[in-house]
Amino acid sequence: MSKYIGDKKFYKKVLAVAIPIIIQNGITNFVSLLDNIMVGSIGTEQMSGVAIVNQLMFVFYLAIFGAISGPGIFTAQYVGQKNPKGIRHTVRFKIVVAVVIAIAAALFMFFFKETLISLFLHEQGEDIDPVATLNYAKNYMNVMLFGMLPFAYTQSYAGTLRESGETMVPMKAGLVAVFVNLILNYILIFGHFGAPKLGVAGAAVATVISRVVELVIVVAWTHRHLEKNEFAQGLYKHFTIPKELVIKIIAKGTPLFLNELLWSMGMTALTQCYSTRGLSVVAAFNISNVITNLFNVVMISMGSVVAIMIGQILGSGDMKNVVDTDRKLIAFSVFLSTVLGILLIILAPLFPMLYNTEDDIRKLATLLMRIAALFMPVGAFLNCAYFTLRSGGKTFITFLFDSAYLWLICWPVAYVLSRFTNMTIGYLYFCVLCIDFIKVLIGAIMLKKKIWIHDLVG
Repeated sequence: MSKYIGDKKFYKKVLAVAIPIIIQNGITNFVSLLDNIMVGSIGTEQMSGVAIVNQLMFVFYLAIFGAISGPGIFTAQYVGQKNPKGIRHTVRFKIVVAVVIAIAAALFMFFFKETLISLFLHEQGEDIDPVATLNYAKNYMNVMLFGMLPFAYTQSYAGTLRESGETMVPMKAGLVAVFVNLILNYILIFGHFGAPKLGVAGAAVATVISRVVELVIVVAWTHRHLEKNEFAQGLYKHFTIPKELVIKIIAKGTPLFLNELLWSMGMTALTQCYSTRGLSVVAAFNISNVITNLFNVVMISMGSVVAIMIGQILGSGDMKNVVDTDRKLIAFSVFLSTVLGILLIILAPLFPMLYNTEDDIRKLATLLMRIAALFMPVGAFLNCAYFTLRSGGKTFITFLFDSAYLWLICWPVAYVLSRFTNMTIGYLYFCVLCIDFIKVLIGAIMLKKKIWIHDLVG
């Protein structure tokens, strides 16, 4: 068991990196839950409209994450090498790419919003009005587009700070932002304190303002503490990046960007398959996903811990220690996700009671949460395996492992089952998640072969 369980010093180091990320992600997801309940209290159409737009925004968020992940691999290894000049070049690359993607995505979603939203609207003889849902979704999206650029810029800075070992500042900025979002939601959705009652548009306005607040905090702190953040010195002076580094980042980063983009699109395509069972399924998945994301905070955060710790060890050249550290990080993540999965199975019926919606939707949301909880340990292993492969620069393999697998295996199964069978949504969702067991076997083999151990900056 000593191969999988570390000593007190090991877990102290892991928790020092993990806890700020877990707190930030946890509070963000908790506030998302409160936001969701507020919007859901207005009506099921409003809740469904917001859920559809957030599913589309999910593609953008993952595209930004993928775009900065490529240079982020180099950032983590430059940190291990103690090379602020190299870090500075990677930050510049992140900023340029993130801004371009944000502007392009905003324009695309603005001109094609009705077509994109309509993909998820299937009546199935229900009481939920698809026309009203479409209009609420459009109103929400029109405002949310203004928050895309601040989000992209913030991630360029926050990702670099985390890769440098500074996890507290992004956490604090995130906490301030989510509380600003929560307070403004209360004021603008319902029209309290003399403010106009804006409904779903108010929820979007609150989100955009919170994004700007987070951006200001992160950027201001970074440039006011240049002794800690040497990479920020002269960051915008002679805004150049060595051609050789650009080529290396593009070579390693393009598969990562495509992976995150295609994976998020694949998850959205899966959701669209599930939506063929009716708008009540969209509403139930909205409740289920918000709660499940809250319980998945540890799993997601452990992926970031793997990326940071393994990247720094690879950059320092300590190849003997890297395999043992990675194995113990994966085991720790799987253990924590198992405990949380059991807890979610027990508590699942309580959460839908918080929503002002129909009993059938509450029961369906409970079922979907329990199914998702069963697969949380599987997700924990796959998440850590992905970040392990990525840390060593095996980005094409991660592309095949993640998005290619999703599109070539998972999505065709979901498409066939949703279009050509009468399978209920519970059985459909369970069957699609079961396909991940094949992926677990593939991931275990790749980790055991140690193909990911590679120093990119030495």
